[in-house]
Amino acid sequence: MKIYIEYSNEQEKLNPPEDFEKLVKDCTRAALEEEEIEDDAEVSVTLVDNARIRELNSEFREIDRETDVLSFPLGDDEGFEVDPDTDAILLGDIVISLEKAKSQSEEYGHSFKREVAFLVTHSLFHLLGYDHMTPEEETEMFAKQEKVLTKLGITR
Repeated sequence: MKIYIEYSNEQEKLNPPEDFEKLVKDCTRAALEEEEIEDDAEVSVTLVDNARIRELNSEFREIDRETDVLSFPLGDDEGFEVDPDTDAILLGDIVISLEKAKSQSEEYGHSFKREVAFLVTHSLFHLLGYDHMTPEEETEMFAKQEKVLTKLGITR
């Protein structure tokens, strides 16, 4: 399985965790393995600050406040689009506020890397069709996230 990452850092306030692109690839691979998806895959990750994620949250969700991560899936119930050049499935876009991730890592008492890995993994499961609108969905999604992070050795 080959993982393609489209990466953009649109903020200058914080450096991403060391080996960020490898972290995203590892999280993506582990999430796909958890879902028993063997296809090559492509995901886009954009790092922003709190002001920019607030704008995006307001524009796309009509919620005028900052958030930690936004997910924009390309797949639907019919499946995923495929990149004709690579034959990789197109999962979608992830937008992370590094500022929010940093403050949450301090609030929760774990590393910045762990918080960013959690946000990437959380968003990946959204791209794969999961949601947490009901307690049952939330329990299932969060269990999968923790399984992936534990597999990668990224614990609290």
